[in-house]
Amino acid sequence: MITHFLVHDKADTVGVVVVENVQPGQALTGWIMETDETITVKSMDTIPLGHKIALTDIEEGATLIKYGHDIGRSVANIGKGHHVHVHNAKTKRW
Repeated sequence: MITHFLVHDKADTVGVVVVENVQPGQALTGWIMETDETITVKSMDTIPLGHKIALTDIEEGATLIKYGHDIGRSVANIGKGHHVHVHNAKTKRW
């Protein structure tokens, strides 16, 4: 089985894509490292290697959690399976 994205902590709201050419409609398998579980998420967008995928619906203004840490906030509603990047996520510094 191919691992398409990594999740460190069960509380993470995003996973990191670790393969190339993720396409809309593709069923992706993720590995939760904390619990050694696998999960599946359907990609809703093209997502480049190293970018994030939403593991759940995320409301505008919500804190984004990656690897068990606060990495910023959403600046738009982000549906499960969508690409999470600078177009819909920002640091909390500014």
